[in-house]
Amino acid sequence: MRDMPPRTVLVLLFDDVQSLDVTGPVEVFTGAGLAAGTDHAPYRVVTASMDGAPVRTSSGLTLVPDLALADAPAPHTVLVPGGQGTRRGDPRLVAWLRAHAPRAERVVSVCTGAILLAEAGLLDGRRATTHWAYCARLARDHPAVEVDPDPIYVRDGNVATSAGVTAGIDLALALVEEDHGRDVALTVARHLVVFLRRPGNQAQFSVQLAAQTAARAPLREVQQWITEHPGGDLSVPALAERARLSPRHFARAFHAETGLTPGRYVERARIEHARRLLEDTADGVEEISRSSGYGTPEAMRRAFVRTLGTPPAEYRLRFRTPLTP
Repeated sequence: MRDMPPRTVLVLLFDDVQSLDVTGPVEVFTGAGLAAGTDHAPYRVVTASMDGAPVRTSSGLTLVPDLALADAPAPHTVLVPGGQGTRRGDPRLVAWLRAHAPRAERVVSVCTGAILLAEAGLLDGRRATTHWAYCARLARDHPAVEVDPDPIYVRDGNVATSAGVTAGIDLALALVEEDHGRDVALTVARHLVVFLRRPGNQAQFSVQLAAQTAARAPLREVQQWITEHPGGDLSVPALAERARLSPRHFARAFHAETGLTPGRYVERARIEHARRLLEDTADGVEEISRSSGYGTPEAMRRAFVRTLGTPPAEYRLRFRTPLTP
């Protein structure tokens, strides 16, 4: 790493940007130098606004850019954060992205920064993601983009898009690991007290966030029961009895109020429970399959392959969180 020139990471700033979309990845890239134990920083982070003026973030903080976008050096990586400012994207910023971003080695967006990339035509024909609340809008407004609402980040060629806010940290850590190895990325992650690293295909929200919260108390209690008892009897008749409704009425009401069928909700809850145990404990696969409601390791394996595209053993091998600091 000592002999490598620093990679320039150009971070675009605009009014109503989400501050953590900026500072999260910036902390990762700048922290890589300290993690590598060298005086030669592996990244040169440059911030730029359209005219070089300070910008006000959506939380009220003021960010002072290094320079105007027209004066920015040729970047290795262009990073486009999200925030409320992307809802009314500056046409000048979109035009700059359309003209200059394709020349970069990598183009990266965080959260709704993907909307600006799409408006610039940089996501056409590509798979991409964004904050879960804006995936439908991205797909509707840009039908040439293959929007995947589930992962926390997506890589398609030299373009990478991430889900909401903190997912930008996960993506930045993945890029540091790609550039400089796992040890450097792991040191940065430990310094920031985050996991290295959530897999890109991990769901960007828990089952409680993926579904709407039911309006009626009995259905909310059932949602909580499912999450807390994934190994229990979670059949429709059993859940309906807990809600004091007929199975048919329960199934209809649950879907209407949460946006998911009871079976789909249970499936997500069990996958989430099993995934966390695989990542964070030394429990055996057979024990995890029972406690997560699958009954057998083979049933859990089929669910993992169907949902995550990888069997439990491989998932644990790739993504297990170190049990010691």
